Amino acid sequence: MLEGSDVCFAPVLTLEEAAHHPHNVARQTFLEVGGVVQNAPAPRFSRTPNAMPAPGHVAGMDTDAVLLETGMLHDELQRLKVAGVVG
Repeated sequence: MLEGSDVCFAPVLTLEEAAHHPHNVARQTFLEVGGVVQNAPAPRFSRTPNAMPAPGHVAGMDTDAVLLETGMLHDELQRLKVAGVVG
């Protein structure tokens, strides 16, 4: 309703809507990495391009390593997995 007027306003968008909004598409504000839409790195400089971000971690991907680093024994970790406490 306010589009095209001189009123200062902005819609509240979901992440999916924001990624497809014409302003964000023109500015390349979002990108897809590993099938996941995420914010593009910022700030962006013309002579120093940013590296592409790494894909996000899958939930539980680092559980074993983190628990073992805290001092948990491997046997205890296996018992927790069998019991369904740790996925």
